[in-house]
Amino acid sequence: MWIDTHCHLDAPEFDVDRPDVIARAHAAGVTMQVIPAVMPSTFESARQAAVDARGGYALGTHPLYVHQAGPDPVAALAAALQVHGADPRLVAIGEIGLDHFVPELQDPVSRRAQEDLYAAQLALAAEHGLPVILHVRRSADLLLKHLRRQRDAGRPVPGGIAHAFNGSAQQAQSFVELGFCLGFGGAMTFDRALQIRRLAASLPDAAVVLETDAPDIPPHWLYRTAAERAAGARSRNEPAELPAIGAVLAGLRGWSIDQTRTHTTRNAVTALPRLRGLGVLL
Repeated sequence: MWIDTHCHLDAPEFDVDRPDVIARAHAAGVTMQVIPAVMPSTFESARQAAVDARGGYALGTHPLYVHQAGPDPVAALAAALQVHGADPRLVAIGEIGLDHFVPELQDPVSRRAQEDLYAAQLALAAEHGLPVILHVRRSADLLLKHLRRQRDAGRPVPGGIAHAFNGSAQQAQSFVELGFCLGFGGAMTFDRALQIRRLAASLPDAAVVLETDAPDIPPHWLYRTAAERAAGARSRNEPAELPAIGAVLAGLRGWSIDQTRTHTTRNAVTALPRLRGLGVLL
């Protein structure tokens, strides 16, 4: 099977045809999807989408929603983990992290709020023994700092996935040393994405997983310009695109398609061990 380690199947973009999207993914061999929540109000929709797709889900608050997540998203996550912590479909805490790119979240108050939220969610992941799915955008060093702080305090986070990774080779190696895999998806399919493609080609075999981030980060064959989108063209990504994205990874690494599927599936289960209990075949 192929595993899409990161897709937002509960997003409103899929409300009109979610069963068809799931059916297309399964027909393409993408029989396991991991659906991360983005804030407490989406915890239940992420869980239900995972049930519908026979996949896994993650719970957490995304840094982009730090000001929309309610009065106490950490308490909301802690309460959800009390209810769902033993659910075999709950495979991680996520999507959590830091975003140092979006302009409206770069004031000191927003940056501090992001960092406090991230640190608190890491602590809950360590407490519950769950890996994390990380949002990494111009923020790798600070993310790593908090992961090391947890480790050095004797409460390590059990690895996970650095989603849509586009940092440096040194930062990538630091995540790998902390037990993380790095996620590669649609951005890797663009010839101009030189750094991402170099990393996808050169990282250790055990460090690479595949993702779509559907409905976002479409591969080059789905990309539409801003003008085309304004004219009504659609660039929605979906999990069924994963094998074609995997073929790009295969070309970059010199793997066969079977090797790509085998390596990335094994790596996903290593990063998110509860996937094994959901019937992932290695």
